[in-house]
Amino acid sequence: MLRPTTPKEVQEAVLAYPHLRARGGGTKPALSSPKEGEALLDLSGLRGILEYEPEEFVFTALAGTPLEEVAEALKAHGQDLPFDPPLLGKGATLGGTVAAGLSGPMRHRYGGVRDFILGVRFVDGEGRLIRGGGKVVKNAAGFPFHRLMVGSLGAFGVMVELSFKVFPRPRTTRTLRVEMPSLEEALAALERLRLLPLDLLALDLLPPATLELRLGGFPGSVKERLERLRALLGGGEVLEEDEGHWQGVRDLRFLEESPIHAKVPAGLARIPFLEGLPLGPRRYLDGGEVLYVGLEEEGLEALRKAGIPHLVLKGGGDPLFPKPQDPFFRSVKEALDPSGRFPLR
Repeated sequence: MLRPTTPKEVQEAVLAYPHLRARGGGTKPALSSPKEGEALLDLSGLRGILEYEPEEFVFTALAGTPLEEVAEALKAHGQDLPFDPPLLGKGATLGGTVAAGLSGPMRHRYGGVRDFILGVRFVDGEGRLIRGGGKVVKNAAGFPFHRLMVGSLGAFGVMVELSFKVFPRPRTTRTLRVEMPSLEEALAALERLRLLPLDLLALDLLPPATLELRLGGFPGSVKERLERLRALLGGGEVLEEDEGHWQGVRDLRFLEESPIHAKVPAGLARIPFLEGLPLGPRRYLDGGEVLYVGLEEEGLEALRKAGIPHLVLKGGGDPLFPKPQDPFFRSVKEALDPSGRFPLR
């Protein structure tokens, strides 16, 4: 196992081994466990916040920096990572989150990780240290390599440094849980809620037919909007432990008893079909657009037989289905990693 602590050491490792697989916090083992013939590049020593300007709402940190360390620094200034990164409390890192392209419940309000990454430095398959993007919001110089890294699963290079923009934390948050009579009525409510200007932080579906809506802002405004939502949906329960509840959702604690964890692109039209498959514990985020699900082998096979794309985070065989075939992906791969040092999954 290789454990670099500087970008230079990452460059040396890349040039020394024909095949490598990077690992940050190890919270997504299906993506970070080396296969036969691969050297493990442990980036947990490449950590630390390099620059943080609270007044500019931007920071730069090394790729192996735990998300929790970043979140604590931001919280001291009343700021937060708006894309609500999953597995923050389990030890996930900045680089691993970007490589996997993961965002949490509040992506419904603010957008995903792709919307907040400003720049990246990475080592490509030829050992070159390349920068894409920048460190400030008003920066459009150069090719947007930083956006290519989101969801790339490490196929193009090893990220060593990342820059992000951040947002203020909501002054207060409240959560409304509403049990609908049926899945059909829950989906109809989801569609209606998505079209209304409600400014919801999160809008999730818990099968078979429960909705959870999170609001944030100034206390008076949140209270009024909460009452309007209850009137619109015919009631509902206000959760007492709002922050702790959503921390558990973000850390995917509802999947802990399942041997396989996966992320699946959903959507309102696909949900009824997915609900007919042998799935385990699950939750639809972002108004039903994204599914995080726990599976047994039977459920994983059902997804693949149905041709439904998915990303396995823990357990299972090949983590990415289907494998990338896009000509643009292939051309970028050839330009940045012509020797095939990094896995295609």
